[in-house]
Amino acid sequence: MNKDDMRHRVQQQSGQDVIVFLDQVKLRKRRRNVYRSWLLVSILVSCAILAGLLYYQIDHRLPSIINVRAGKVEVLDLGIPAKAQVVSVSKQGVSNVPAGSIDIDLSRPVTLKAADADNYGLQVKLFGFLNFKEIDLRVIEDQELIPVGMPVGIYVKTKGVMVIGTGEFQTASGDKVSPSKGLLKSGDYILYMNGVAVSDKDDFMKMIRFGAGKPLTMTVIRDGKELKQTIHPQKDTKGEYKIGLWVRDSAQGIGTMTYMDGEGNFGALGHGIADVDTSDLMTMDDGTLYMAEVVDIKKGAVGKPGEMTGLIVYSNDRILGDINNNCERGIFGRCNKKAGGKFRENPVPIGLKQEITSGPAQIICTVDGVPKYYDIEINDINLNHSNVNRGIELTVVDEELLAITGGIVQGMSGSPILQNGKIVGAVTHVLVNDPTRGYGIFIENMLQH
Repeated sequence: MNKDDMRHRVQQQSGQDVIVFLDQVKLRKRRRNVYRSWLLVSILVSCAILAGLLYYQIDHRLPSIINVRAGKVEVLDLGIPAKAQVVSVSKQGVSNVPAGSIDIDLSRPVTLKAADADNYGLQVKLFGFLNFKEIDLRVIEDQELIPVGMPVGIYVKTKGVMVIGTGEFQTASGDKVSPSKGLLKSGDYILYMNGVAVSDKDDFMKMIRFGAGKPLTMTVIRDGKELKQTIHPQKDTKGEYKIGLWVRDSAQGIGTMTYMDGEGNFGALGHGIADVDTSDLMTMDDGTLYMAEVVDIKKGAVGKPGEMTGLIVYSNDRILGDINNNCERGIFGRCNKKAGGKFRENPVPIGLKQEITSGPAQIICTVDGVPKYYDIEINDINLNHSNVNRGIELTVVDEELLAITGGIVQGMSGSPILQNGKIVGAVTHVLVNDPTRGYGIFIENMLQH
């Protein structure tokens, strides 16, 4: 091999080395770009997660409605990196506070005092510039309530009859039919049949049985809207006319009265009465409150909620009052004189949700014939929980109550919660996996029914 050939081979090898080197450089660049892209995506995802957590935490601590007492100095200590500005004033009339003239720093304790009951709108801005939400600031009159904590018997009459479900039956010819299927559904309320008001289940069934098989035009309330459905009855194997429908006209049970005010108005349960089959909140026509005695208690255990068994005698001499409202916040109505003489606790002031703190508190309930105070621990306060019945998280720590009930049992719903001498809420739910723990509703939410 001569010198020229060697020089040529060296140059060729050098060229190949350069190409390999350049390819390696490009490969490293591509890898760096991929790493940078992944790093950027990871940072963006982490920021999104942190922003979501921050949003949840702030929303959790910042209620959509804040009540303050008229004529009283109130201190709001929300500790939120945000500012609020008055953007609307007085839904009752003309306010002396110009819209947009007041800025509030929510990261520090804020002292408020309003002379009269009124409403204000506050626009909250995170970090002072990001629009977050508008708060309804309500100035309310101060109020005192009698905490009760005693069991009561409840009887609620539905508006018309409530449809539980449809079914099929066999005709004399052996066919299986379901005349109501597709026309009526669970949760419907039947108010009229062929123009005649439906008052209760027995009358409803008689109108079908003795209607000679004529078409039945029903006026129905479904999801708040009125509609008409025509159903054709058919004879079963016994020759009786049926339409294949299950209905209910009432509900009854035992619960705990939360409070009574100075005028005899009461609130109980802390949650509404729902139908046992459909789980829908029952639309009531009227209801009655009765005296009740606890005759047995089944202790709660993990996975098995406990229960109070009560004795209710549905007689006129045991009536305590009338129920006129069943809603998600509880049942409400007016007590009679007998109830007024029975519930003699001294009235106490209400405690607003921003005044509640984590720590010791008490509930009043009746598990051995006499209402008593029992110790609990408030674990968390959800100022803006989407479920109105779960604003307070609590744990029963009283050894006496735990020995009797195991914690919270069915029938204790409505037991008033007190802290620092104020009534702040009512027990509403128990955790199935831990009967010592449960939830409560803020008393101000019950009073807004």
